[in-house]
Amino acid sequence: MAATAGMLLPAAVSCQNPIDKKLGIALVGLGNYSTRQLAPALQHTRHCELKGIVTGTPSKAEKWQKDYDLDPSSVYNYDTFDQIAKNDEIDIIYVVLPNFLHAEYTIRAAKAGKHVICEKPMAMSVEEGQRMVDACKAAGVQLQVGYRLYFEPFHLDAHRMGQEQVYGKINLIEASLGFSMANPESWRLNKEKGGGGALVDLGLYAMQGARMMLGELPTHVTAQGYTMQKDIFKGIYETVSWQMHFPSGAISNHSTSYSTYVDRLYASAQRGWVELKPAFNAVGAAGQTSDGPMHFATPPYQQIAQMDEFAESIKAGKRSIAKGEEGLKDLRIIEAIFRACESGKLEEVR
Repeated sequence: MAATAGMLLPAAVSCQNPIDKKLGIALVGLGNYSTRQLAPALQHTRHCELKGIVTGTPSKAEKWQKDYDLDPSSVYNYDTFDQIAKNDEIDIIYVVLPNFLHAEYTIRAAKAGKHVICEKPMAMSVEEGQRMVDACKAAGVQLQVGYRLYFEPFHLDAHRMGQEQVYGKINLIEASLGFSMANPESWRLNKEKGGGGALVDLGLYAMQGARMMLGELPTHVTAQGYTMQKDIFKGIYETVSWQMHFPSGAISNHSTSYSTYVDRLYASAQRGWVELKPAFNAVGAAGQTSDGPMHFATPPYQQIAQMDEFAESIKAGKRSIAKGEEGLKDLRIIEAIFRACESGKLEEVR
């Protein structure tokens, strides 16, 4: 019996339940969002951890390797990216690159056999986004869009109140997000790299706030695009206002801008209202209803819950609530808004 116990003990001690194992994440692109949000958030996650990086800047590679005690074999540049397929320590690739590179690196990550998180907006077009979804499906890997607010407590409760009609049917929503971004050197202002300025970058959050409150997708939109500083905003709208029409009869009004600050979600129902202000920034939301303030603990980083949910979904063999198809929904709305800006007419979301 003693001999048998001696043979079984090492295996029992070394065996780790796959459900408890943390999944390794590699960040592709080490800009501001990775540096100030994602990497710090990964120091708090329970189901995933930072295991690799991809960067084209040697000085960043050296600093990150030292700061996060990364194995040199898990540090890649864009020429060696595809070698990540051989790295069993990396389960998830998080694409944090300029928008025009999202499709390429998502598809390459899928072909490498890795699950993918792609930062928003998911793609430059619906067609491009569909190719990303199809590539991940063909490779048998999961795709999540970096929709941090799908997991933020104030938003979750606002969505619940709206969909459960706590104050009755919601008839009107106002949701807007904007800030000053008059930097002509930024790739976000380059239509070929960013895809459309404030609407795809910030307005996406506002449209999500409305559709998640209602639990519906808009059927039609009207929109107006404005550019005052034509020397800075070239080929993109500086400010966009739009209206979305929902099957229930609800209307939502929105504005987004790269030249003024606004950050608010307000839903008015038959017997009361819900407001988040600030609503969409990454620092933290605050909210109140017609019954008084909303009280929730603010997590140190909103992306903690986002990345943990993805890791848990992978381990459980289920889809993330922020799956790639959610990104496609928003891309269809964005394309309809751009069509409405050009036509001046009511446009169908298709």
